[in-house]
Amino acid sequence: MLKFIKHNLETIDGVAIFPIISLLIFFTFFVGLFVWVYTYKKETIKELSELPIKE
Repeated sequence: MLKFIKHNLETIDGVAIFPIISLLIFFTFFVGLFVWVYTYKKETIKELSELPIKE
């Protein structure tokens, strides 16, 4: 079955760009997520972590 899919993908011009685009989207998302978490205020994180036990 993989042979049929591979043959169909080989006949499409420019199909090699899609894995590169996917990797760039994946990498950009996780780098952005890391930056967002790293720059988040420590006070806000502490407040959010204590939220369930404040009652």
